[in-house]
Amino acid sequence: MLRLSELKLPLDHPPEAMAPAICARLGIAPADLLQVKLWRRAHDARKKSAILMIYTVDVALRDEAAVLERFKGDHQVRPTPDTDYRFTARAPEGFDGPRPVVIGAGPCGLFAGLVLAQMGFKPIILDRGKVVRERTKDTWALWRKSELNPESNVQFGEGGAGTFSDGKLYSQIKDPRFLGRKVLEEFVAAGAPEEILTEAHPHIGTFRLVHMVEQMRALIESLGGEYRWQHRVTDFEIETGPDGARKLKGLHLSTGEFLETEHVVLAVGHSSRDTFQTLYDRGVHIEAKPFSIGVRIEHPQSWMDKARFGACAGHPDLGAADYSLSHHCSNGRTVYSFCMCPGGTVVAATSEPNRVVTNGMSQYSRNERNANSGFVVAIDPERDYPGHPLAGIEFQRKWESLAFTAGGGDYKAPAQKVGDFLAGRPSEALGEVQPSYKPGIHMTDLAECLPPFVLEAMREALPVFGRQIAGYDHPDVLMTGVETRTSSPIRITRGKDLQSLNTAGLFPAGEGAGYAGGILSAGVDGIKIAEAVAAAYVAKGWAEAV
Repeated sequence: MLRLSELKLPLDHPPEAMAPAICARLGIAPADLLQVKLWRRAHDARKKSAILMIYTVDVALRDEAAVLERFKGDHQVRPTPDTDYRFTARAPEGFDGPRPVVIGAGPCGLFAGLVLAQMGFKPIILDRGKVVRERTKDTWALWRKSELNPESNVQFGEGGAGTFSDGKLYSQIKDPRFLGRKVLEEFVAAGAPEEILTEAHPHIGTFRLVHMVEQMRALIESLGGEYRWQHRVTDFEIETGPDGARKLKGLHLSTGEFLETEHVVLAVGHSSRDTFQTLYDRGVHIEAKPFSIGVRIEHPQSWMDKARFGACAGHPDLGAADYSLSHHCSNGRTVYSFCMCPGGTVVAATSEPNRVVTNGMSQYSRNERNANSGFVVAIDPERDYPGHPLAGIEFQRKWESLAFTAGGGDYKAPAQKVGDFLAGRPSEALGEVQPSYKPGIHMTDLAECLPPFVLEAMREALPVFGRQIAGYDHPDVLMTGVETRTSSPIRITRGKDLQSLNTAGLFPAGEGAGYAGGILSAGVDGIKIAEAVAAAYVAKGWAEAV
């Protein structure tokens, strides 16, 4: 088959318009087109009066070689690539060797555990939190009653932070082996809608993610994997040899158990601050990493739909409008939108007592009243939190604690209208935009809980974004603080074999280790790490390469 990309059709085209458009594009007769399979669907709304649907399709032709020759050098017509996933190793039948351990049941740990189980290695998966439905109850306790469980919340528990998000399944990572396709296909097998395989910007939503992670857990267990919930790793046993080489020997758990193991996937997520401290104390190589800080900004979804799609707003093929914005400021900072959630809600996402953290989530339908996204400023270690690999954590904690105080000290979040923010005055009352954040907001001045350089950059960027999207900087638009967990503030450095740079047997993985950002890229990294663990087993003669 051949892959044809950038096939453009009007928004309201009938289904039967696809085949003639393909024939016209390739210069072939209708009889020469044997089969059409959709690979990707997107839209181009740059001209609101003439919105286009953009397709990538795989086609079977009567004479593919002749067509390829005519389009030689045209990257939009090429052979269809092989996207099938192939396992890299296989454990022997009835494997009874030392079992790999995965710490963390978020997207990265989930796919590391799944692929290890599919290769026959019977992984043990540890998580400090609870199964997803019990975890959901604990999360709602914070949102509804201001009751925080530090071990079971938006950050910790089955499914990881991605469970309470928009469930976005796209990424800008380079993926030459199509590992992202493996992630999407496993999600579909677990109950996700098949359209995530073809949409340019697929998403799932929280309710569907809950069911899917349960199904994937059942699959892993059926393949010999084992889950242990409410098992927090409290320490790492590391042996140093005569030559100074360091090697992992096992894990100390909150249950009092010592788990002997020499192969550990460290997929703890970006909020496992106590684990980061323990790893640092044990001499594991860690470096500070850039992240961002800011707020969640909310607009009525109808404003965004009209601004992006004009008269086509509400069209079923377009769905709820999203956006992606960026501005380089005069103070050298970059302000950008982050984790945009169409038709969603702003949620409480702290994992530590007496701190306020915001995030955004959506359901699959994306039909809530407001759109929200992170409105954040990029920061970096050398400039903003120098001197220590873990300094970014303390930087986060400082502003989260100030946000807790500014919000009234009961997990309500500090909020301010854009008009008041630009004028430098506290907000006292809401305008047109109603907040979605639970357990509630406290109108105040966000200058109480954000660094001055962040305030300066955001004030410069708001009118710039307002010129790009009508209504973005409307005076009644609501900003809720603070957004601090955009990514991990540290990187647990790893070598070419994907093991820790200075501790053999420890495989840093996913977002918490600084190697992913979002569900899809975390899942892809989990697959890569599973393959690296399998390669270590092959090297020791405990498995065979395939």
